[in-house]
Amino acid sequence: MGACPTYVHRTGPLASHSGPGKALPASGNCGSTTHGDIYYNMRISCGLIPGPDCVAHARLAEELGYERVWLADSIAIYEDIFIWLGQIARETERIGLGTGVLVPHTRHVMTTASAIATMEELAPGRMAYAFGTGASARWIIGKKPLTLKYVRNYIVALRGLLRGEVVEYDGAKLQMIHRPGLAPARPIDVPLLLSAAGPKGQAIAKEIADGLMSLSGGVPDWDWHIQLVSGTVLAEGETIESDRVKSSIGPWYTVVYHGMWEGDPTSVDMLPLGAQWRAAIEKERPEDERHLCVHEGHVTEVTKRDRAIVDAAGENLSMMSWVGDADAVRSMADAAGKDGVSEIMYWPAGPDIARELRAFAESVG
Repeated sequence: MGACPTYVHRTGPLASHSGPGKALPASGNCGSTTHGDIYYNMRISCGLIPGPDCVAHARLAEELGYERVWLADSIAIYEDIFIWLGQIARETERIGLGTGVLVPHTRHVMTTASAIATMEELAPGRMAYAFGTGASARWIIGKKPLTLKYVRNYIVALRGLLRGEVVEYDGAKLQMIHRPGLAPARPIDVPLLLSAAGPKGQAIAKEIADGLMSLSGGVPDWDWHIQLVSGTVLAEGETIESDRVKSSIGPWYTVVYHGMWEGDPTSVDMLPLGAQWRAAIEKERPEDERHLCVHEGHVTEVTKRDRAIVDAAGENLSMMSWVGDADAVRSMADAAGKDGVSEIMYWPAGPDIARELRAFAESVG
């Protein structure tokens, strides 16, 4: 297994969540949740979209005390993940960095191994890499999600390459043969994680990964379990019906429509305004191009097409998100810690990411 990251002293609202130089176990799954004081040992990270604003937001996250910045990987709608990880590494000092999640289909395993080697030169000891089957990232290019078998084989081959081993992948023998000065010496020991929801994926993660990433808590026997969380902290007097709140959590609510459409387009008809939404999609594009518009604005913004379903959602708007005042959000984080989550990855959306990062840090700090 890869090396676990070492957490160092932080400043900002989240400073209380980890002590100076707090090291995690040297092997096995990473994490340090203590059931006597779960919440205050839980780490708080954030997820960002790779693009022109992510460096400034990563610098702010570091200032606020977030433990790590995880960048998304979706080639049809976001910019290149490794280029922006490199930029963030140069513009920050201590914050951890990671892929959340990397989708193997677009990169040969040797390409990823070389990219990891490069990042280890730029940000030694700060990196972690989570992988997944890439539901939306695959749908957007007209493909089904990868199989768990494919992702497992990719991670196993990648770990072997990083160790300096000769591995067989895609019918050929491979090895990192970079000369001294062109890559760090092997082995390159970095944490590799798997995003998995069901028992089959979690069993594979236990076998090959250093940590687990999911949308929910309550997975037993994981020291490093990251829960992805979206949401917004309400200002005094603010309600879920406010335009700001709709713009902040609407991008996550619409994922329900996008995902159901991929399974069966007619299934969205059972959702509020679903039939009208589907009709607009069908009018806009021919059948073999509709996937190109369904996922526009994925977890970033509410598109003009999606605005009507967000406005019609009512209280259901928060079904994918943590929404409440600072005390309510803090209670949600406390409950996640008690449920076995060792790290929350907060993924803000909407037009004011800086506001969301500050408010979440202050609420759970």
